[in-house]
Amino acid sequence: MKFQIWLVSLLLPIGLLIGCQQKPSHSEVPDGLVLRSAALNQVGYAIHDSKKAYIYTAAKKFEIKDEAGKVVLKGEPDEFKSWDLSGDSVRLVDFSALKTAGKYSLWLDDSLCVNPILIKKRPFSEIAKASLKALYFNRSGYEIDSLYGGQWSRPAGHPDTVVYVHQSAANSNRPEGSKISSPGGWYDAGDYGKYIVNSSISTYSLFLAYTLAPEYYNKQSIHIPESDNSTPDIIDEALYNLDWMQTMQDPNDGGVYHKLTTKNFVDFVMPHETTDKRYVVQKSTSATLDFASTMAFAARTIEKYKLKDSLYIGELKAKANKAWRWALYNPNIFYVQPEDVSTGAYGDTSLVDEWFWAASEMYLLTGDDHCKEVMQMNEEEPTTPKWDVVGTLGYLSLLTAEENNQFNSYRDAYVSFVNKLKGIEEKAAYGVSINEFAWGSNSDVANQGMLKLVAHFITGDESYYKSALNDLDYLLGRNATGYCFVTGFGIKSPKNIHHRPSGADKIDEPVPGFLVGGPNTIVLQDCGEEVVRSTYPAKSFTDSECSYSTNEIAINWNVPLIFLVTQIDSKQ
Repeated sequence: MKFQIWLVSLLLPIGLLIGCQQKPSHSEVPDGLVLRSAALNQVGYAIHDSKKAYIYTAAKKFEIKDEAGKVVLKGEPDEFKSWDLSGDSVRLVDFSALKTAGKYSLWLDDSLCVNPILIKKRPFSEIAKASLKALYFNRSGYEIDSLYGGQWSRPAGHPDTVVYVHQSAANSNRPEGSKISSPGGWYDAGDYGKYIVNSSISTYSLFLAYTLAPEYYNKQSIHIPESDNSTPDIIDEALYNLDWMQTMQDPNDGGVYHKLTTKNFVDFVMPHETTDKRYVVQKSTSATLDFASTMAFAARTIEKYKLKDSLYIGELKAKANKAWRWALYNPNIFYVQPEDVSTGAYGDTSLVDEWFWAASEMYLLTGDDHCKEVMQMNEEEPTTPKWDVVGTLGYLSLLTAEENNQFNSYRDAYVSFVNKLKGIEEKAAYGVSINEFAWGSNSDVANQGMLKLVAHFITGDESYYKSALNDLDYLLGRNATGYCFVTGFGIKSPKNIHHRPSGADKIDEPVPGFLVGGPNTIVLQDCGEEVVRSTYPAKSFTDSECSYSTNEIAINWNVPLIFLVTQIDSKQ
């Protein structure tokens, strides 16, 4: 992919033209045009779901026309709503009453604004497959054959059958320089490292998604090498990473290495072209607790749905118990980045949430009262999940378990938090719950959508589903930047993502199905002074390969997108 730098406007959404085309004849209506006057879901709207766009003009009326130029819906936009985080004001155009599949255009005061608007029976089926298949493209130690990967095929890289024990991870059983084997797993993000804390929340969320709609995933095929077996593709993909995670546990004591990486980030080269030594680095309590949580939940899910044999399930349970015991004896071993290692630290300064998640999972797995006591000692209010804020995952497991009737207090706290998210969305100019833009802000939107869908699952309240749909609309283009944030989809999507295979494969289009991190103002100079980003947080995004702070991809950003889009697709 060619390296490009975009100069980002400080005031306007990225890449969209200004104004509406003045009264073209219908035969002159251009296909594939999105103009500055509107922000909308660029992938499509489902026939029976809400259909909303936002406009920036003072138009008095709107019309929706079909491909023949016939007006099929008329209305008036809502009043302006302003958003300090984006520095602009928008007006809602609601065309939910249109319930016929087709291709349409939006007109404001007789001027063309958007074409096309797509309405389909299942608008998200392809992006649901692509977002899950993106994990396949990020497999470590695995050849991406052209039969499954098309133009993005590549040789296998990083077999990781010879990995060195770093000094920080050494002990008498495995001294410094010892060689271990740790193959498989997903590359974490735009780099080639593999990190337990990020893998844990990602793998867990795939298994959780399956438990909410097993019949849907049993039928879904994403065209990967395992698609012809009897296991659902989402589980095959989760198992590819789960099996790697198991190799990161020291079998001698049960502790789990924090990460497997080179000492420094490698250049933008293809995986098979790298030659730097790879190391397992330090055991940490956070990695070990996350590992125990993931193994415990995977064991319960695999056993319930008979996805693997009893021997495999027994091994998962044993490894979860061994990790749990190590953590009890080593309750506060925080990860400290060694001086000779500069890859992602994924450090954490509070382990209360990890203890709550792990204790919840271990209690559900074993019924041990001590695990319940640890869980109750580490209760915190629910919040939006992140790789280092995982307590809410414990809530998700407790409230979706068959034994959930004993956790009414957790249910009340969880629903209360999701109601707060829904309340923010109902007042927000862009109809979304996010009200801060940290690193990976798009994953916050996707994770909030996930929480709403779980609330819908446990309560049956349709308002949570509708709120989650707003989060998906935001990610697919109905936002202040004008971007559909998923590669390969929409009229305007990122082309120059911070992702080594996409940057080194000499293919113009990036690997499809990846959710980029999105706007934030935490880091503004990752591309240097030549790329200017908006000072408004909701617009501080650039489609530049150098922008790891806004345009990188990561497994823990993609998986909540997978959860969000597949669960919504399952209901179409």
